[in-house]
Amino acid sequence: MQAKMSPPLSVTATTLAHFSDPHLSHAPRLRLRERFSKRQLSAWSWLRDRRELQLGDVLESLLADIRAQAPEQIVITGDITNFSLHEEFSAAANWLRELGSPERVSVVPGNHDALVSVADDQGLGRWRPWMSSDVEPRQPSPSMRTPQWPYVRVRGAIALVGLNSALPTAPLLASGALASDQLERLEIELRALSERGLFRIVLLHHPVADAAVSARKALRNRAALRDVLARAGAELVLHGHARDARFDTVPGPHGAILCLGLPSSSAVPSRKDAGARWHHLTLRREGTAAWELQVQARLWSPESRTFEQGGCYRVQIEGPAASAALR
Repeated sequence: MQAKMSPPLSVTATTLAHFSDPHLSHAPRLRLRERFSKRQLSAWSWLRDRRELQLGDVLESLLADIRAQAPEQIVITGDITNFSLHEEFSAAANWLRELGSPERVSVVPGNHDALVSVADDQGLGRWRPWMSSDVEPRQPSPSMRTPQWPYVRVRGAIALVGLNSALPTAPLLASGALASDQLERLEIELRALSERGLFRIVLLHHPVADAAVSARKALRNRAALRDVLARAGAELVLHGHARDARFDTVPGPHGAILCLGLPSSSAVPSRKDAGARWHHLTLRREGTAAWELQVQARLWSPESRTFEQGGCYRVQIEGPAASAALR
């Protein structure tokens, strides 16, 4: 029988930066065979309007703001690329190296990172250092050619649990799904991390709550994921994919689990996009039962062309699983 570890008795703060959907700037130059795929539709969309709404200088300003705030960990919840081109994955790997070490930066893929099927060594495999476990998996992966999903990374009192909801879909769809074996392993890992008294943060691209995005963009088996969370629990879920910021809750075994979502970190405000923002998260634990999560929004200002202080709120999370209540 494995002994349960006592939760740390500490008031030391842990800080994280969460941003999503950076869509690194890349002018599409499609080869002939690449034009006969979903990439062509995405390129037309980008050329028609997205290149005017998602700007590299907004993202650079966001990264400068993150550096100024100096969080301990950085989390990116998908859509680093636009067209799933081989050269995009390579450029994104270089960008991640400049952003931070794998010990400090954690990534999960988004639907644009799986626009079409790409060989692992030319696609997501290039990002493996930033989306792999540093904890021995509770169940072996069925394939050694791809990263273990979910991955688990323990950073002090927190555990980052990364999911892959990205998969190639038909044209005009941006939906996602979680493989059944990934959900099975997720439940095993969440229960094991709970026994260690860690604050479990689940990372994925697609929202977990209903009605967060349209049906064509939704996580198809989100109900199955919610069932796992209701049984095993988690303290926080972070995601991207939405055009605006999201504050949702889903049921947990001891109360509501908070789900925070963000729009694109390179988007200027428009009728479709709320505009770029990122969240500076500060987590504190006092005693053995309660956690306090402070969420500070940093918002892009078209006037100053910098990121400025937005809203700030605190959430108290009680017990071994999430029981969140606004204060």
